[in-house]
Amino acid sequence: MPVSPPPPIRVLLVDDHAVVRAGFRRLLEGCGVRVSAEADTGEAGYRAYVDAPCDVVILDLALPGRGGLETLRRLRARDAGARVLVFTMHDEPAFAEQALAAGALGYVTKSSSPEVLLDAVTRVARGERCLSPDIAERLALAPSGGPQAAIEALSPREFEIFRQLAAGHSAAEIGERLALSAKTVANYGSQIRARLGVGSRA
Repeated sequence: MPVSPPPPIRVLLVDDHAVVRAGFRRLLEGCGVRVSAEADTGEAGYRAYVDAPCDVVILDLALPGRGGLETLRRLRARDAGARVLVFTMHDEPAFAEQALAAGALGYVTKSSSPEVLLDAVTRVARGERCLSPDIAERLALAPSGGPQAAIEALSPREFEIFRQLAAGHSAAEIGERLALSAKTVANYGSQIRARLGVGSRA
């Protein structure tokens, strides 16, 4: 009897740029990957995953509202088997370390070739870890110790707050995005400054 081909990999795309999502969809579907759902915020991505689980979540980190790391944390808290591939412009080792620590199986930068992204989707769907070559090199060459190590030691929640504080958002704005009180965010900020050994937000 003829062997049936394996079903296509089902992907949930979470990126806040419609043009970027359209490009991803064309690329993926042209190679036999099925985009089962799209979302433009972390909250919408989480709801889409709950409504129709997929094989791979392709997740950007720079999302409005709840950021990508917070969304990743929530997805993994709901489903420890969620297979998430972070696809982002951030090529700093600290971001990759945080995403992997939060449960991402793959981390690919948006400067990567289409072939790298497609290979990563296939490998993550199989449950394998995957890094794009540029981020793998940066992680390998990143110095140990010092401020970099302190940043990497932050929890995913602390890192997300750190990232938004560094971007200039107020405690009230961050609290609204992450469903926390402004006081809680301020307390996190104090803890983060102590961990990093800095005296002020600046």
